[in-house]
Amino acid sequence: MNLLIFDIETVPDTDSARKFQDMEGLSDAEVAESMFAQRRQQTGGSDFIRHHLQRIVAISVVLRTSDNLSVWSLGDTDSSEADIIQRYFDGIDRYTPRLVSWNGSGFDLPVLHYRTLLHGINAARYWETGGDDKNFKWNNYISRFHDRHTDLMDVIAGYNPRANAPLTEIATMLGFPGKMGMDGSKVWDNYLAGNIEGIRNYCETDVLNTYLVYLRFELMRGQKSATAYEAECERVRDMLQEEGHPHLLEFASAWK
Repeated sequence: MNLLIFDIETVPDTDSARKFQDMEGLSDAEVAESMFAQRRQQTGGSDFIRHHLQRIVAISVVLRTSDNLSVWSLGDTDSSEADIIQRYFDGIDRYTPRLVSWNGSGFDLPVLHYRTLLHGINAARYWETGGDDKNFKWNNYISRFHDRHTDLMDVIAGYNPRANAPLTEIATMLGFPGKMGMDGSKVWDNYLAGNIEGIRNYCETDVLNTYLVYLRFELMRGQKSATAYEAECERVRDMLQEEGHPHLLEFASAWK
């Protein structure tokens, strides 16, 4: 089966926030700060913006087919959110892959659902549950316990939120690089500074960490032999060198 490991990066949806409240004339930075302040008041400390008010600025993927392994960010630095999301679902239409994520069920996919709804994007293959393709009746992307989407954080924690762990800690624990140069809390500041390329590069390293943890997961559950696991890790190392981008070479160097 084809694999599509994915990760998204988001910023506050200031346009929608302006529709809910009288904030016309305020800059994006001022609107976002108001959104953060309201969330801190609502939650008693956390400024995490609710899913439907997150806007996607990057989607990065690792695609593994029978004869190819590649990592990239969808679209270009100036691509619209709608274009990035459309490319994501076009990939699902083309490859019908197993999706792999870290906290995709809790964050990435709900955000994608809301933003796809907003932009009126057709994602029929993703939402298929057996009406048109009987193969999807008992194994589809929507059901939590089907493996067309494997949320590694959810599965490894035994579907117990109290056992959830941050990707960077698990990746580092396993000898992979973990977070490099940025984390989710810095995405908004980098977005305001116009550093979309940096956000995309960071997202690519996150999705690489996710793939490497997935390979260890496959080893743990007996889907890969030790020899096959090492061979695939070596293939990832080779791919990073072949791509030659500085952030990928830095990732390779940090991977001991």
